[in-house]
Amino acid sequence: MTSFPVAYSETADWQGIVRDLAEGLGTVDAPGGGLGVLYLTDNFADNFSAIADALKSATGIETWVGTLGIGVVANGKAAYDRPAAAAMLIDIGSEAYRLIARTPIPDRWPDELMRWAETVNPACALVHADGSTPSLADLIETLSTRSGAYLVGGLTCSRTTQHQLAADLGAGGVSGVLFAPDVPVTVGLSQGCSPLGPGHEITVGEGNVISEIDGRPALEVFKEDIGEMLAHDLQRVAGYVHVAFPVSGTDDGADYLVRNLMAIDPQNGLLAVGTEIAPGDRIMFVRRDPASAQKDLQRMLADVKKRMPGDARGAVYISCVARGPSMFGSESAEAEMISEGLGGVPVIGFYAGGEISNDRLYGYTGVLLTFG
Repeated sequence: MTSFPVAYSETADWQGIVRDLAEGLGTVDAPGGGLGVLYLTDNFADNFSAIADALKSATGIETWVGTLGIGVVANGKAAYDRPAAAAMLIDIGSEAYRLIARTPIPDRWPDELMRWAETVNPACALVHADGSTPSLADLIETLSTRSGAYLVGGLTCSRTTQHQLAADLGAGGVSGVLFAPDVPVTVGLSQGCSPLGPGHEITVGEGNVISEIDGRPALEVFKEDIGEMLAHDLQRVAGYVHVAFPVSGTDDGADYLVRNLMAIDPQNGLLAVGTEIAPGDRIMFVRRDPASAQKDLQRMLADVKKRMPGDARGAVYISCVARGPSMFGSESAEAEMISEGLGGVPVIGFYAGGEISNDRLYGYTGVLLTFG
C-alpha cells in the first residue's frame, strides 16, 4: 500500500499555491473515487474557490473537503500566521465515503446521508465547522449520534470569511466526510492544559456564573487550587488558568473540556466561565502548560501508533490556534513531533479555532486521524 500524496506551499500568490500543490500531488488514477483534503491559511480566503477548482482539474480528483486556518501543517513543516497551503489525496473509492454538505441546523441532516450511515455504520468522520453557528455543540453531538461516527475535526479559524469546502464553498454549520468502516482509521486526542487541583462539584450557579463550589464560595476554592502566588495577584491568571469540565464516564483529569475563565468577582466570590453551567456539574481548574502539552502529545502519538492496524498511509492533525509556537517553542516544533512520532507518515493539518473529538467541542487540544 502506497502512502497518500501530500503537498505544501508557502508561495505568497494563489496561482503559485496551485502550481506548487499540483506539482507535489501529481495526478491520481482513481476512477469514480479519491478524495482531496485542502487547508489554506486565511491569507487565501478570497482565492479558496479558485484554488480548489484548479486542483480538481490538475489532479483529476473531483471531491475535496477543507477549510481555512491561521496556520497549516504538512509533514514536519508548519506555517503560522502567514501565506501557506497543505493538501493530501486520500486514495479510496467513492463507495467508501459520503460527503457531508454544510448543515447549519441540528437534526436537519439529509435523509440520503443518514440512510447511508444507518446502512453502512461509518466508523469515523473528518469534519470542519463554523464556530459562529448557533447551537454548534448540539449540531456536532447530533451528527455523531445519528451517524454513529467518531468525529475528528476543527473549527475554521479565519480573520475574514469562515469558509468550509465540501459540496460547495461557504460559511456556517458543519461539513466534511463520513468514512465507511472498512477504511482503517485510528484517532487520538492530546490535551494542552494540565490540572491544578482535584475535581469539584458546582453547588450554586446560574447561566455562566458560578457562586459556590463544594458548598463554599467559588473564588475561595479557586484560590486554593491555583496556589498562594497566583491567588495574591489574580490579574496573572488571565489566559493562563482555565476551567475544565471532566467528560462523563472518565476519571477527573483523564478527559475534559477546557473553557475560558471570563471574569472574577472578588467582592462577591464569583467566577464567570465561557459556557453555560448548572448545579451538579463537575469542574476543575487547569493551566496552559507547554511542558505538559508536549508530554501529552508524545503520549498520544505513542498510543495511536500502538493501536494502528499496520502502517498508516496518511494522517490529518488539527491543533488549537493557541498551541503552535506559543506552546511548542517554534513554528514547526509541533509538526516535527507529529511526523517523528508517527514514523514519517504523511501528515497535513491546520490550526483551528476549536477542536472536535467524538461528539464534543474541545479547546487547547490536538486531534489526530490516521488512515491505514
